[in-house]
Amino acid sequence: MVASTASLAPPCRSSLSFTSSSGRARAPPPRAVRCSAPSDIDAPPLLRAAKYTVDRYIKSGMVVGLGSGNASCMAIKYLGQQLRAGTLEDIVGVPTSVTSASEAAKSGIPLDDYQGCSQIDFAFDDADIIEEDTLIAVIGRRKLEGGESIIQEKFVLNAAKRIVFIITENKYKGALDGSVPVLVQSLNWMEIAEEIDDLFLGDAEVWRRPSIGHADPFGGDFPVVTKDGHNVLDVIFTSPIANLAQVAESLDRVDRVVDHGIVSKFPCTAVVVSESGVSVIDSALTKVAGYPAL
Repeated sequence: MVASTASLAPPCRSSLSFTSSSGRARAPPPRAVRCSAPSDIDAPPLLRAAKYTVDRYIKSGMVVGLGSGNASCMAIKYLGQQLRAGTLEDIVGVPTSVTSASEAAKSGIPLDDYQGCSQIDFAFDDADIIEEDTLIAVIGRRKLEGGESIIQEKFVLNAAKRIVFIITENKYKGALDGSVPVLVQSLNWMEIAEEIDDLFLGDAEVWRRPSIGHADPFGGDFPVVTKDGHNVLDVIFTSPIANLAQVAESLDRVDRVVDHGIVSKFPCTAVVVSESGVSVIDSALTKVAGYPAL
C-alpha cells in the first residue's frame, strides 16, 4: 500500500524489499505523503481534507454517499457550495444517517434513499479507527440518533464503487484498541452476547449499549433499540486488536448477529489529517507500485 499526493504525482516506488517469515515477498508498510491545496493553506487541516476529498474524487453526474461525522459534515457543506457555484452539477446524495441527510438538505444537495439507490459512484465517511496495513475501518462507536443503526451506513459504503475515509492521524493505527459495535436481534440477546464473549474470552467484554444514562453490561435502564428492533452490543477490547479481518469473520459466523461496525472495502482511500498537513493513502495504488493489492 502506498500514498498519493494532492498534485497527483506518480506513486513513490521503493528500492527496499520486504519478506514475510515464510520468505515470500510482501508489500512494504504504507508511507504517507503530505499534500495540500495551495488556495486553502490557512484553512484548518480537517477542512482542507474535506475539500480535497470533494475536489479530487467527486465529478458532475455522480451519485455520492454522504458520510457521518465532523469531517463528513464539512465535506457535505463544501459539496453544497460547489453545486451552488456551478462547479459541480447533477449530483445526487445518499445519506448514511439522519444527521448527514439533514446537513445535505440544508446545503441544497438533492437526496435519494439508500434502499432505492441501485448505484453509488463514490462515498466519503468518517471512521472511528483504521488499521494501517489494510485500511479496514471501524465505524459506529458514536451515539446513534433517531433509532438509526450502522446498517444504512454500511450499505452505502459497500454499495459505493470507491470510498474515502477522512480521519485524524490518531485514528490511523497499527495497534488497534477500543470497541466494535455489533447489531443483534433483540430476542434472546443475552445468549448472543455470551456467544460473542466466548469468541474473545480474556480479550474483550461485551456490553449492551444504553441510549441514555450510565452504561453497564445490560445497557442500563434504557438500552438502545434501533428502528429495526435490534440491540447494539459493544465488544470492548481490553487487549490490542491483532487482526480486524479475523474479528469480522468471527462475528459473521455468529447466528443472529445482524451486522457489525467493521468495514473492509477495496479500493479504499484514507485521507489522514495531522497538525502538519494532510496525507493520502490509497489501497488501489499498490498494483501500480508493483505490490499485490490487499
